[in-house]
Amino acid sequence: MTMLRRRALIALLTGAMAALHFAPSVIAQAGPRITILHSGFPDRTPIHLLYEALRTLGYEHGRTATIDIFAAEGDSGRLAALAAQIAAGKSDVIIGLTTPAARALKQAGVRVPVVFAFVSDPIGLGLVDSLARPGANFTGLTFGDAGLGGKRLEFLIDAFPGMKRVAVLRGDFPENGPLLENITRSAATRGIEIIPRELRGIEDLAPAFADVARAGAQSVIFLTDNTMFTHRKEIAALALTHRLPSIHSFLLEAQDGSLMSYGPNLGDDYRRTAALVGRILKGAVPADLPVEEPTRFTFAVNLKTASAFGITLPPSILVRADEVIE
Repeated sequence: MTMLRRRALIALLTGAMAALHFAPSVIAQAGPRITILHSGFPDRTPIHLLYEALRTLGYEHGRTATIDIFAAEGDSGRLAALAAQIAAGKSDVIIGLTTPAARALKQAGVRVPVVFAFVSDPIGLGLVDSLARPGANFTGLTFGDAGLGGKRLEFLIDAFPGMKRVAVLRGDFPENGPLLENITRSAATRGIEIIPRELRGIEDLAPAFADVARAGAQSVIFLTDNTMFTHRKEIAALALTHRLPSIHSFLLEAQDGSLMSYGPNLGDDYRRTAALVGRILKGAVPADLPVEEPTRFTFAVNLKTASAFGITLPPSILVRADEVIE
């Protein structure tokens, strides 16, 4: 085969693949266009739960809807560019997953309806006027409240009676400030010292665990953000290496090796996000749809990890667990 014919064949195959890739959008032209913006790595999250929830409501990519997803992968510049691209495009409704994504869409001047999720302070961010009456084109679900910090401390205290020093590892994320304050207040009433350590990026994970271990921490409350969430197996391994049992925000973190987790139920949050999208596509106005708060929370413990630490969790912890990973 000559070089010219080989190039022609490659071009033909490339064009065919491109046609296959974009075929679902062509098929779904008559349906609504749903655009998703995620500030992190959606393929490392249970994003399939959102797609399943949308499909249950009758919105399936390539058949009854066009669903496009954009991922910033932790890059703030890329996130701003993607938000601007989405704002300039044509969508019937946009889903903003995580605080940075929702904020970027607001700053980009998006005018179509936006449903956000995993956003702790939508009022403070200027996304809505109030939870009861959002007032503009944004509505959605909050992630939780600062009281979750104290609740995680409570689980650690129940798991390890007599514990006196707890480290709090956190990234530079807006929600983490109120959480740390709540943990510190709760600890003060129980005579527990809090050892705070801010994380300056993924490369700082190992030094941070080493620092708090040297400072005498006996356990860790890990305040997860988008970037850290994608490194949950590495974080679990570091906790084990430094003999620091930890509690986290999401079930997946416990499933991937951390000792415990406590936070809003992701499956429930994705279903409620999809439900808001469905209501908007049927004619509801975001300004009149109250921002919803989490109603289901999951407490999980990993018995395999407990065994690796050489600890036995008390029955009082196990009976409270919604998920026991063995």
